[in-house]
Amino acid sequence: MTTARPALDPELRELLADMPLMPQLSPDVLAQLRRLPSTPVEPLLAHRQIDRREVTVPAKDGVPIPLSVFSPANSDPATGAPCVYWMHGGGMVMGDRFSQIDIPLEWLDEFGAVVVSVDYRLAPEATGTALVDDCYQGLLWVAEHAAELGIDPARIVVAGASAGGGLAAGVTLLARDLGAPAIAAQMLICPMLDHRNVSTSSRQYAGGPGVWTREMNEFGWRAVLGDLTDDEVPAYVSPALADDLSGLPTTYIDTGSAEVFRDEDTDYATRIWAAGGQAELHVWAGGFHGFDALYPQARISATARRTRTDWLARLLLPDSAT
Repeated sequence: MTTARPALDPELRELLADMPLMPQLSPDVLAQLRRLPSTPVEPLLAHRQIDRREVTVPAKDGVPIPLSVFSPANSDPATGAPCVYWMHGGGMVMGDRFSQIDIPLEWLDEFGAVVVSVDYRLAPEATGTALVDDCYQGLLWVAEHAAELGIDPARIVVAGASAGGGLAAGVTLLARDLGAPAIAAQMLICPMLDHRNVSTSSRQYAGGPGVWTREMNEFGWRAVLGDLTDDEVPAYVSPALADDLSGLPTTYIDTGSAEVFRDEDTDYATRIWAAGGQAELHVWAGGFHGFDALYPQARISATARRTRTDWLARLLLPDSAT
């Protein structure tokens, strides 16, 4: 029986009609996708006055993890800028530290934020907690070098999209449980939070081609989890498993009504509220997975991106008009 689905936003539907869609991922398809050239970062930097620094940070097992640091040129390190620590999307199996980097670079423009993007290792070459541990080690380095980077350690925001949103949630849980570093907020954009893949929305977006389908999601999670059984999956890897969502920093979550992650994302916000925390949730009617990253020119995308920026402005610049 066909499962009914929320309709796509009309403008997005028209744009999506020109995009080739896949029903699922496989090792061969993944290998082909990884051979495609990555999105160059240079065109995004060309019109901006930005200082760029490339560093590596040792992972827990000593493997060097690349970080890209983007700072407003001629900024005064003594003033202490906000920082956005960015984790890219790609289903845990694709992408690099420049994927979707246009999103946090808008916050560099808007707030003078220092943007740090981490090139965590990908599954299936890295499994279990390796990905989230890589991200956490990078965040520790940022906090420890805040003064050198011109960052206000009280205004560090962890942010990510899709797989990166799930990793941002896992990093935030780790930081809470380990007591460091301090995180001012987490920005979770259509986050990949639940390996169980059993929600109504995951079933709605199964059995056909799409931007990110239930079958693709299963592939991504299998790549990360390897041979782990459900009882062995850590909540830092699949944050929806966390029993306790209390004590988290203020949280922004957005998702589309027409995507796999809709229900796990809305449930995560609901559970933060139930634990006494603060979360802002937006479910964009007719939005498919990653709509605002793929088609930033669409009206719904512009609204979604502006709404995130306005939320960050209230958090990071409380004394300024937005």
